Amino acid sequence: MGQEIAEPDAVRQDVDRFSLRSTLLVPASPAEAFTVFTNLTNWWVAEYTWSGPDFLTELGIEPRAGGMLYEIGPHGFRADWGRVLTWDPPHRLVFIWQIGPDRVPVPDPSKASEVEVVFLADGSGGTRVEVEHRHFDRHGTAAEGYRQALTAGWHEMLSRYLGAVRRRPQPA
Repeated sequence: MGQEIAEPDAVRQDVDRFSLRSTLLVPASPAEAFTVFTNLTNWWVAEYTWSGPDFLTELGIEPRAGGMLYEIGPHGFRADWGRVLTWDPPHRLVFIWQIGPDRVPVPDPSKASEVEVVFLADGSGGTRVEVEHRHFDRHGTAAEGYRQALTAGWHEMLSRYLGAVRRRPQPA
């Protein structure tokens, strides 16, 4: 049921009907891992945005509970696609995923799925990053297909996140 990648620090995924859990080990402290994760511009797949790679100018997270996850595209157009529920650096981030299976915004949070990211020191200077995208059932009849589609999507995004962690400037 889960997907394993050969690299020891690559993304591992487990799925059930209404959630997707991914785990990876990154070579960074929890604080560094959290900082890289919340700087979406450095790793988020631009093709997964409404603006697309040719027009996307910014991806961001307002760093507080109640803050928005957003993109800024052509002519300064801003699209909010998530809302921060928990902002607890460097330990935990929880946000509502307000993008529907048809890529249409979901303004009602009770009909949106949710993402939780936990950053755990692994004792060797690295961090275990656990991502759970849950409550796909809130997306209605398209829930199962949407979860299946995002299984590949999260694998791609977290692989890029791992690359961004590896590319970050190292302390002198």
